[in-house]
Amino acid sequence: MRGHPHGPPRGPMGRLGCYLRASLRRRLFVWFGVSIFVTFLVVGTVMSVVGGFTGGPSWRQETERLRDFVGHRFAEVWDEPARREALARAVSEDLRVDVELRDASGAVLLRTGEESCPPRAQFSVPVERADLRLGTARVCYARDRTQQPWRGPLVLLLTGATLWMASGWLARRLSRPLDSLARAAQELGAGRLDTRVQTLGRHATGEMAVLAEAFNDMAARIERQMADQRELLAAVSHELRTPLARLRVLVELMRDAGGPERTADQMEREVVELDALVGELLASSRLDFGQVTPHELEGKDLALRALERTGLSPEVLSVEVADAKLVGDATLLGRALANLLDNARKHGQGAEALRLLERDGQLAFCVDDRGLGLLPGEETRIFEPFYRKDRGGEAREAGSLGLGLALVQRIARAHGGSTFAENRPGGGARVGFTLRREGPAPVTAPPAVARSRV
Repeated sequence: MRGHPHGPPRGPMGRLGCYLRASLRRRLFVWFGVSIFVTFLVVGTVMSVVGGFTGGPSWRQETERLRDFVGHRFAEVWDEPARREALARAVSEDLRVDVELRDASGAVLLRTGEESCPPRAQFSVPVERADLRLGTARVCYARDRTQQPWRGPLVLLLTGATLWMASGWLARRLSRPLDSLARAAQELGAGRLDTRVQTLGRHATGEMAVLAEAFNDMAARIERQMADQRELLAAVSHELRTPLARLRVLVELMRDAGGPERTADQMEREVVELDALVGELLASSRLDFGQVTPHELEGKDLALRALERTGLSPEVLSVEVADAKLVGDATLLGRALANLLDNARKHGQGAEALRLLERDGQLAFCVDDRGLGLLPGEETRIFEPFYRKDRGGEAREAGSLGLGLALVQRIARAHGGSTFAENRPGGGARVGFTLRREGPAPVTAPPAVARSRV
């Protein structure tokens, strides 16, 4: 959720506003509920006003008519107690009300129901004859209400709740296409370039369909451009190997012909540096294309081959685990070990030891160097691409792009592990990576890049 433009929300209403703004479905649901409530108020008001203007029967008019009718009927039989009582009981039974008769002095003559009656549920009817007050008849209509007083409010409540629940379903149907588009955009932003909006449902509007089609077209273009870029990088890296091999041959021929030894050594170092860079680019391309080929490997043999390629003595190796077997891609892991050893040579005054040990339940390869150690914050920064600053802020040696340890991190993650860097108590730094012994998770290359020649 985005932050409030004028600072954090204050008070319950501010938090409620942020909660509603976070989802279109919530706003639709609340506004539908407000609309239903306002509709009830408007309809009730209009019916009341229209009924009064048109002269139609209203509650007050009907009450006055009933009052006159009851008063006249009781005035006709007031002097005959039997007929008076029969009329009172007939009114009580037919209208389902309680009737109480009092004479002119206020004495109770007859009561057909309970003695108590709520003030709002009764009205008095004067019994008069020729302007002579004979008595009073009090009618109490609370009998039905006391039996089921909740029926009316319950009907209104259920009606409103049903309409509101239906509005919630409608809000969900209206916002579902936007939710699908938002999820697809998040997945595309996370790097899953094969993400597409498959369907928005039959309730999606034409504008939503156009938006989904535009999103799919955009995602396809991005995936195609990234695939072409990676394929070009892989092809160029692969083709560079041939001229590099020729350059090495030419350097040897120049030496045999008695050329300057110093110039030959410089040329050979540059060729080796270029060859290492091409190897890193090829390894990076294999990771981009998901071409990780796992095999059962022996960690000790893998480490010895890496020491041999970098010209270090096998005595540098220290195996501190009983079982060093693992499942992984030998080429990629060999590249990762070579980069660790090369990093120690360039920036750590040489490798003191290449260790195989147990770390957090995983098999770990790490290199101890003889340098001055890591500066605060470098434990994670050295694995960032193009990080080229060494101790003292001086640039790394020429030809280094700062991709070696970044590639080590990518290879470790492709094998279900991670990288680490720390200072040793005795001085120097320890840099390495961990691996899952059972091997990397299967990786499927995107269809658009399956034609790679790597």
